[in-house]
Amino acid sequence: MDAQAEALLSALRSDHQSGATELALKTLRDLADYLDQTRPLSSERAALLNALRTARPSMVVIGSAIEKVEARCLEQPEHPDEAVRSVLRQLEQATDGILDHAVARIPDGAIIMTHSASSVVLKLFQRLASEKRPVSVICTQSSPGLEGHGLARELDDLNIPVTLITDAQMALFVDQADLVITGCDCWLADHHFVNKAGTRLLALAARERGVPFWVLADSFRDSPDTSKTVILEEMPGEELQAPEGSCITPRNIYFETVPESLISGRISEQGVSSFPAGARP
Repeated sequence: MDAQAEALLSALRSDHQSGATELALKTLRDLADYLDQTRPLSSERAALLNALRTARPSMVVIGSAIEKVEARCLEQPEHPDEAVRSVLRQLEQATDGILDHAVARIPDGAIIMTHSASSVVLKLFQRLASEKRPVSVICTQSSPGLEGHGLARELDDLNIPVTLITDAQMALFVDQADLVITGCDCWLADHHFVNKAGTRLLALAARERGVPFWVLADSFRDSPDTSKTVILEEMPGEELQAPEGSCITPRNIYFETVPESLISGRISEQGVSSFPAGARP
């Protein structure tokens, strides 16, 4: 791969702040520009697409989008940049569909709790602000990446009141919320989904307090993997700023699986799926 392609791939691998949809959209835009400007050989393009598809295994939306690009490049090999842009539009439309369904489930004056920094959840808050729907937010810091700090700044810019808490305070604050809404990096075939570590703890706390928990997840996130086979990304242990010691091993796994039995349901571009309260076998 040439230097520009390597830079595109490196940017995807090193971005640990952006949500899966935001990162997928950015990657598709950069990929379309690269293909338009560079016009690589089909073999070079195929190598880049394969590397992009497997670069972030926990973020299935990226791999799914690249798979669609690969299929459309076969259909229109003379215009690969347009193939990428058509997938980009499809993903944007899926996000819009999610927002249409999600907005209808949020009452005026709602206190919404969230964890991590999903770009789809941020777009939901932007939609609510543009419609002058009064809401307030409780968001976690989402350690160790502290994505919640960026979300809090975005909410402040929207004039949405936000309470920023440590992850350890989830159970203390969840009963102050009317509902919990998070994003999702991957929806698995065995009735689990993947999201930032800490999501399972929030789901357990919300279920104990009887607080509805909705997950925004478009169909790009559907995966044939299961909770037993999915790869959960582990980031550098240095982020934890652990003390040095010959017997100390910092672990920094960013994602975890959550059974759908712990949540109220999934909101996708296709509608709302509600789940039973009892655990699945």
